[in-house]
Amino acid sequence: MLLTTLRITLCLLLMFAPLARAQLVIEITQGVDDPTPIAVVPFAWAGAEAPPEDLAQVVQEDFERSGQFAPVPRADMLGFPTTEAEIFYRDWRAIQSEYVLIGQVSAQGGQLAVRYELYDVLRQARIAEGDLSMPVGEARMLAHRVSDAVYEKLTGIPGAFATRLIYVSVTRNPAGKDYFRLTLADSDGARPIVLLESREPIMSPSWSPDGTQVAYVSFETGRPAIFRQVLATGEREQLTNYRGLNSSPAWSPDGNTLAMVLSKDGSPDIYLMDLATRRLTRVTRHYAIDTEPSWMPDGGSFLFTSDRGGRPQIYSYDLRSGLTERVTFEGVYNARARVAQDGRNVVLVHQRDGQFQIAIHDLVTDRLQVLTNTELDESPSIAPNGSMVLYATKFGDRGILSAVSVDGGIKFRLPARSGDVREPAWSPYVNY
Repeated sequence: MLLTTLRITLCLLLMFAPLARAQLVIEITQGVDDPTPIAVVPFAWAGAEAPPEDLAQVVQEDFERSGQFAPVPRADMLGFPTTEAEIFYRDWRAIQSEYVLIGQVSAQGGQLAVRYELYDVLRQARIAEGDLSMPVGEARMLAHRVSDAVYEKLTGIPGAFATRLIYVSVTRNPAGKDYFRLTLADSDGARPIVLLESREPIMSPSWSPDGTQVAYVSFETGRPAIFRQVLATGEREQLTNYRGLNSSPAWSPDGNTLAMVLSKDGSPDIYLMDLATRRLTRVTRHYAIDTEPSWMPDGGSFLFTSDRGGRPQIYSYDLRSGLTERVTFEGVYNARARVAQDGRNVVLVHQRDGQFQIAIHDLVTDRLQVLTNTELDESPSIAPNGSMVLYATKFGDRGILSAVSVDGGIKFRLPARSGDVREPAWSPYVNY
């Protein structure tokens, strides 16, 4: 019921959302050397009025953004088949397309339905098909779900196109005053919705594991405080109002506990809040700064940043044993760890030669690989399928979002049309 309400509410919000605010655009800067050619043929439309969205175009842009595929331009297609009988494989071999994706779209009773079929040109055979439906207002999300299904069939990795992002955008008015907006958008930056607008800073947004709520830090009370907000209703609740630091909220995998950083008892330490009772438990006790908790997928431990060794490094804390262990040793600075769903790969901010870059650390092999080559990268967030890392960086004199694959081979930028963007967080999988 909650997800249904969320879906309806998001549809209504998207109809009236101020789309000009912090609209992100995609700029692909690097892909694989030999991307796979795929033809996404315009989908057939069965409706009296114009379709609400060109679903095939959205799918094509998803595959282009992945960096692993080279979609065939429509102008190069020798035909536009919408059924298997209309596919002439020689035409697709002539333009060297390895796969052909066709589809049919219809609308009824406020629902949009799509049937897609994927064909292997070399084998001259259908290799995937499916039927999906969503509310008409979620046409783009429906297209992303098609992309996810086809991407998984071709790569063996679940797609993450049908996910969402939250981030903080900052614009300055003519009087020189900054305005901060907590913004929700699709994974490609489309359809931004402003969840909160404030003249005071907003920081550290974090998704609940079911994707229905977000937690963040707002300075609207005159000092940092942690809030949580329900996406379906917009209802907000202030969770902390302690003196000193109130920062870095992080949801536990079961959604029942929020890890956070508080300095109410002295130095900044990690605390756990039971969201049902609001009971606080202090976990770390050290004179150094302990901050930026990130849960392991099993919920039995978390990583955090601490300078207890003299410089910021990543440590782990086991909730069962109370044991704290240092995780990173390469370099003089490692911070802001975020754990992939596999529980093995950790993305973080790593300092090398005076530059702050995004790196990935393998918890099994202890191997650390730097993924970016820019100078001031921060706030990494990893896609739910573990394939891409979203982060904040500088491009020119503006703050933008960028993304890089976990092997460093694919890169693209998501700058806003106006203002700066920062503090990204990638959503979990949610059946919107």
